[in-house]
Amino acid sequence: MLESAFWQHPLVETAGYFSVVVLCLVVSMVLFEVVTKYKNWDEIRKGNVAVALATGGKILGVCNVFRYSIERHTSLIEMLGWGLYGFSLLIFAYFLFEFLTPLIKVDEEIAKDNRSVGFISCTISVGLSFVIGASIS
Repeated sequence: MLESAFWQHPLVETAGYFSVVVLCLVVSMVLFEVVTKYKNWDEIRKGNVAVALATGGKILGVCNVFRYSIERHTSLIEMLGWGLYGFSLLIFAYFLFEFLTPLIKVDEEIAKDNRSVGFISCTISVGLSFVIGASIS
């Protein structure tokens, strides 16, 4: 009984959700590193603002999706499942953005520090994270 109360304490639950989301964020950043044609952290280290904007939008988008998932689910497994589903939709949106802009090679423009493309990429990630998060049931 005492052990059960420990795991349901708000401080412990918060630490648990935080830990799981940070781990998922690290995994998502690795996956985004794989799907982009440039190396995110190398470009950011060089001062590429477009990559920083696009990466920041992805981070904010993933965190926002998990925020909605935490808010709507009482179990860690449900939160994780819906959060990962939302993340997969963000990955899909990334490919859709590239596909729907055939005149602009998004990855190439971001790698060349085209800040306009980086900003649009950021706003797409953040904007769609609100749509995805709102639809999480």
